[in-house]
Amino acid sequence: MKCQICGGDLKPVVTDLPFKVRENSIVIVKGLPARQCENCQEYLLEDSVMARVDALLEKIGTTAELEVVSFAA
Repeated sequence: MKCQICGGDLKPVVTDLPFKVRENSIVIVKGLPARQCENCQEYLLEDSVMARVDALLEKIGTTAELEVVSFAA
């Protein structure tokens, strides 16, 4: 698979990524499987992974400013 930004090769990695879910709320998802470009370090999440991330983010309370969740949970 090739990077859409620079054309480099995407390699599978496990990483932690932040997601802004509301104006004052950020969620860090730990242990997230992704593909990362070897050249520009751009990330790509597969559709099935993003669907699980969306489900995790929907469960976040409305008062949290910063929350850390595990992808495996």
